[in-house]
Amino acid sequence: MPRLKISVITPSYNQGRFIERTIESVLQQAGDFEIEYLIMDGGSTDNTLEILRKYAGRITVEIAADEGQADAINKGLRRAGGDIVGWLNSDDLLAPGALQRVVEVFTRYPNVEWVDGRCDIVDADGRLIRPLISLYKHWLCRRYSFSRLLTENFISQMTVFWRRNLMEETGYPDQSLNFAFDYDYWLRLAQRSDPFYINDRQASFRWYQTSKSGSQFREQFREDYEVARRHAKDRHWILLHKQWKTARMIMIYRILSMFHRI
Repeated sequence: MPRLKISVITPSYNQGRFIERTIESVLQQAGDFEIEYLIMDGGSTDNTLEILRKYAGRITVEIAADEGQADAINKGLRRAGGDIVGWLNSDDLLAPGALQRVVEVFTRYPNVEWVDGRCDIVDADGRLIRPLISLYKHWLCRRYSFSRLLTENFISQMTVFWRRNLMEETGYPDQSLNFAFDYDYWLRLAQRSDPFYINDRQASFRWYQTSKSGSQFREQFREDYEVARRHAKDRHWILLHKQWKTARMIMIYRILSMFHRI
């Protein structure tokens, strides 16, 4: 049986501070699979391109202006040749052994169409922070339901991988969304099938105050709610629950932004 090929896409723009650690976390993955690593850079003006040149021959790089993060991801997804695909942002990290665990799930369970997994949160220096949020998301993932996902986006994007042929039916992430295109995509996938949850730590999400989710969390949660409205249809009680959770999360994140080490 031929080895599965897994494609990882990283959208990149002026992330020279973090991107080398992201690249290393991908290239250090080992196991019974072939890896294709695509970095879609929007024309960085910091030291990102210098770092990317160090990995010539080990990664595929495209440097071109894009229309935002989702556009860069979609360009990579369209180029991807892997049987399994996913994206990893340029400041996040894959955990050791993550891709081998993904491949093992897809090999062992041919009916599984997409997977997610456990994720921790680190700060700009790579130190673990916000363990209670990580535990809360882990608890929710182990009790997954589509209705629960409609009320709260608890799936950690950097742990999600899916079979490439799934995109032929579900399409690509919605480029009209700025913050919640991943959440919208999970809800689209979830209408086909439930994700398989990998109980091991699969990735680290990097949070810092100038990151997209750190500095614009109010806008993120508001767009998140609008995405849920798209998919909830006439489930008015779910939307009420979503409104309550969104207000609660904005309050929690406002408090956490004052004590970013929590």
